[in-house]
Amino acid sequence: MTTALVFPGQGSQTVGMGKALAEAFPAARAVFAQVDAALGESLSKVIFEGPEAALTLTANAQPALMATSLAALRAIESEAGLDVARDAAYVAGHSLGEYSALCAAGALTLEDTARLLRIRGAAMQQAVPVGEGAMAAILGLDLDAVKAIAAEAAKEGGVCQVANDNGGGQAVISGAKGAVERAMEIAKARGAKRALPLPVSAPFHCALMQPAAFAMAAALATTTILKPKVPLVANVIAGPLSDPEAIRASLVSQVTGAVRWRESIQFMAARNVDRFVEIGAGKVLAGLVKRIAANASAISVGTPADVEAYKAARAL
Repeated sequence: MTTALVFPGQGSQTVGMGKALAEAFPAARAVFAQVDAALGESLSKVIFEGPEAALTLTANAQPALMATSLAALRAIESEAGLDVARDAAYVAGHSLGEYSALCAAGALTLEDTARLLRIRGAAMQQAVPVGEGAMAAILGLDLDAVKAIAAEAAKEGGVCQVANDNGGGQAVISGAKGAVERAMEIAKARGAKRALPLPVSAPFHCALMQPAAFAMAAALATTTILKPKVPLVANVIAGPLSDPEAIRASLVSQVTGAVRWRESIQFMAARNVDRFVEIGAGKVLAGLVKRIAANASAISVGTPADVEAYKAARAL
């Protein structure tokens, strides 16, 4: 069995995530303490206790989701003997999850990852005034159809781009509020099963995020990136990266570029990955994997029970 480790992105956060891991496993507890120290505040208190509005803030949600993923990873390393270099063929992450993946593979330190995601979250939030941007999920159309719809909507003014190709007939568009609303109406007229506005605070992964890309270029320029223990399948190219400078450039491009998740999973499945382990909050990625790679298994590890199940499976 060939395994890839995948790490969730924004939207998977819930108040209380990771708390049981921290209570059950010292290695998980240490992750939250390190992240708190790196940020100079008790982010773990917001993660464990809320309020939800504070956790949902992009500047908090991004490092919080990473901390929860790394806490789960450290738990299965300490309790089940996982060794990323030995046991995984690839790592990948959805949007901010790419930073979690790089930390898991030893390319970034935990402290640097937390600081970068705080900067990334704040910069993405500040790039577009609240209310001027929007994102929407388009269900039931193929990627080319959604790209054409976005381009048509943008002709009347305003940015509109495909932000996420999630697979299973699910794509997300992002851009100026008016253009995204036009695209939703066009999509419905062209047979989309649904066109749903997403409850996000900014239009991620589109050209409107260019100010945030500049901020990340500056932050990443002074951050040490090592060669990962296993290749990262990067969002923007849907292919493997191991060179630190290529990874640095990819992380900048990712701010305005699309998350090519469907193609990333297809790339790994075509190279004999038949088990995907989602590490962190929620089960979103496991669900997407099952729709993209029908012959692969997908499990999620985000609770002590999940850690025990993973440990039991490894013992078989």
